Amino acid sequence: MPTVTVNHGLVSHNATHDGLGGPVGSADLMNASLAIIGGTGLYHLLQNAEEVRPETPYGFPGAAIQVGELGGRRVAFLPRHGVDHTLLPAEIPFRANLWALHALGARQVVAVNAVGSLRTPLRRGDMVLVDQFVDRTWGRPDTFSGDGEVVYISAADPFCERMRRTAHGRLLDLQERVHADGTVVVIQGPRFSSRAESTWFSKQGWDLVNMTIYPEVVLARELQMCYVSLCYVTDHDACVGDSATEPVSHHAVAAEFGRGLDRIRHALKVLAPGLADDPSCGCRSAVSSATA
Repeated sequence: MPTVTVNHGLVSHNATHDGLGGPVGSADLMNASLAIIGGTGLYHLLQNAEEVRPETPYGFPGAAIQVGELGGRRVAFLPRHGVDHTLLPAEIPFRANLWALHALGARQVVAVNAVGSLRTPLRRGDMVLVDQFVDRTWGRPDTFSGDGEVVYISAADPFCERMRRTAHGRLLDLQERVHADGTVVVIQGPRFSSRAESTWFSKQGWDLVNMTIYPEVVLARELQMCYVSLCYVTDHDACVGDSATEPVSHHAVAAEFGRGLDRIRHALKVLAPGLADDPSCGCRSAVSSATA
């Protein structure tokens, strides 16, 4: 699969845009209206895929982006941690990733995330469509604004409600174990939580823990993209269930995610054609009242 490196005007901060950044004219390059961001286990998700790696004002995305067909829809897929999982959570070039996907035409994003459960009822293998996040990261560039452009977006409802409702219905039709909402606390990583941290997170009433949803979700919002996170529970965190005695390990997380890959792939194949784009969605005007 050849990789094409392109530079189609994306290095200009002053390009005409329909959000905070993404150039309008760049959508013609591949016309992939839906983006999927996920793990390397999903790398062969698309049919008839080509690879492209657009240069952006924030450098290149963390890996070549595949553009192909899924469920009859043209889709762009980006492996978040790189092709061989070589990027730590804090090393992921989130701004370049989102900008490049927007430039390829994406106005909707389905992010696939491995998460740990902070509550016993959320079991391994469950899917959760989170509606809120708590940011416990630091040092990650989390805005496209600056250099004279000041934007104050609302993150009150950071995930696209319309996409969440639609995805929930489709997953129920598949008889998946899916939860319609939840709060995820995003930690810096790459280490897992201490037992004290995990206990504190749980006592706050938060449901899940993850390392990558932030700042991805708010950057998508600045680009006025509809964003939904399909979380797959891989483990109970260090204070929950059997993890109260057995600590979380990367090996166990990867093994559980691997067991769920066929279900995740099938879910994405069903969701891709079912998540119709809606230019009137509130996500598409997130910046309209946010500019100083």
